[in-house]
Amino acid sequence: MSKEILAKLQRAVEEQDVEAAEAAAREAVAAGIDPFVAINEGLSPAMQTISDLFDDGELYVPQILFAAEAFMNAMAILTEKLSAEEVSKTKRGKVIVHTVQGDIHDIGKNIVGTMLTANGFEVIDLGRDVPIDVVVEKAKELGVDMVTGSALMTTTMPSQRDIVKALDEEGIRGKVKCMFGGAPVTKEWVDQIGADGYASNASEAVIVAKELMG
Repeated sequence: MSKEILAKLQRAVEEQDVEAAEAAAREAVAAGIDPFVAINEGLSPAMQTISDLFDDGELYVPQILFAAEAFMNAMAILTEKLSAEEVSKTKRGKVIVHTVQGDIHDIGKNIVGTMLTANGFEVIDLGRDVPIDVVVEKAKELGVDMVTGSALMTTTMPSQRDIVKALDEEGIRGKVKCMFGGAPVTKEWVDQIGADGYASNASEAVIVAKELMG
């Protein structure tokens, strides 16, 4: 019975059916299925499928948004009676997303944020053209596990380097992973500035973020 419910939960998210996902989550709660099992064996595999389809060009942003809504609504139902500490254990990590200082392009950043949220990360979106000191301040204040920043112009890429340097100067670099991307950004650049990960697109960002969070 529980396998059927987990399959139903997974299918609902894969089909971007918000109502079906909510119904399956309530069914899982009523059946006494451990929320962690429902998340790890129902929701997470579904979002991996969504990520793969998006990467292959078979899904587009509107479908990703519906899948994310189905995922998050189901997650809220599954974790409704858990303590705040228990809920935090269901998250893969706390991540800042932003477009770096001097850069106002945010479409890619928005997609990455959505994909990370839909894959179980707690995402704090600081927006676009975010000053370096604000990024570092928020990283400290919120105790984030990772900072991601996109640069869509060669002239704004140095901000990524400066974020790594500023986190180091504040003494929290060892606690905060850095992942960067953007049209002109390369893996060589990311390695050169001492960051931890590079992603060329949203689905790759999810894969790299999962690897960095272990």
